[in-house]
Amino acid sequence: MASNPDLVIGEDGLARPVWAAKDPLLRQYYDTEWGLPVRDEAGMFERVALEAFQAGLSWRTVLAKRSAFREVFEDFEPDRVAAFGEADVARLMQDPRIIRNRQKIAATINNAQATVALREDGGLVELVWSFTPEHTPEPVTFAEVPTVSNESKALSRELKRRGFTFVGPTTMFALMEAIGMVDTHLVGSHRRGTSGVWT
Repeated sequence: MASNPDLVIGEDGLARPVWAAKDPLLRQYYDTEWGLPVRDEAGMFERVALEAFQAGLSWRTVLAKRSAFREVFEDFEPDRVAAFGEADVARLMQDPRIIRNRQKIAATINNAQATVALREDGGLVELVWSFTPEHTPEPVTFAEVPTVSNESKALSRELKRRGFTFVGPTTMFALMEAIGMVDTHLVGSHRRGTSGVWT
């Protein structure tokens, strides 16, 4: 384990990937949340929204603004966000605490409306989890971690068909990692296999 340059043994004796080893915010996220199942609608909608905001940026940037995102997007309650109008877009574009990207803000509102519409057909949570693959990757190094899969491509296509935007295959693979649908914790990490999805 110690010979893997992509894993760092912390002062607590636990192995973490380099990206989660030093920064307290990333370490907390890695240790307590990343890769654990999300099965409530607001939680799933939040992650879809934040993955969209992350596109082209670092996850660290999004994570640092998460509390502000939750505040301005009404705790990501789809019904509330679905009701946002142009005045809300203008307000959000003036808020320096979040990522002020008009397309991503509009996509979040649009995706809230699509989430509400999906309730008639099983809902967002059921749809996303229906694309769980038969196997999960077992990466030892970062180089072995995929960034896309057949399932993330299929999930992306289906969400787009249902009216969602900013849900490309790479973004959807990141979502699948974040909610434990695939386990891309490096083999040897203290979090490997902790989702309960993969045994």
